[in-house]
Amino acid sequence: MLLHASLRFPAPPHTFHIRVALADGDRYGYSIMQEVGARTGGDVRLSPSTLYSAIKRLLEQSYIEKLAERPDPPHDDERRHYYRLTKGGRRAAVAEARQFEKLLPRRALHRPSAGGVRVPIRPH
Repeated sequence: MLLHASLRFPAPPHTFHIRVALADGDRYGYSIMQEVGARTGGDVRLSPSTLYSAIKRLLEQSYIEKLAERPDPPHDDERRHYYRLTKGGRRAAVAEARQFEKLLPRRALHRPSAGGVRVPIRPH
């Protein structure tokens, strides 16, 4: 696990995935689980206990915040709790992504083409 500069302990990878899932907008728990699964092609699956213990930790660290109001109350389940990525949470996710990138060898950032020439991989 990587140690983020603002953390006093290693950050579990699932907290990074949760912050990335919230980077696109506010989400409730089950929606976060679905987004993490979709972004990772099913490679990362969060159990409810893992998700909610991570959410609790992220709330305590002020990386995410729980919204007081639901986006569309008449068409939404009142039991859902929505979460939003804070500016600090976004900065931590960006810093962590940069740490991951530094761990990759330069050649891993290129993919071989049909002719054997390495082509740079560009982020989407």
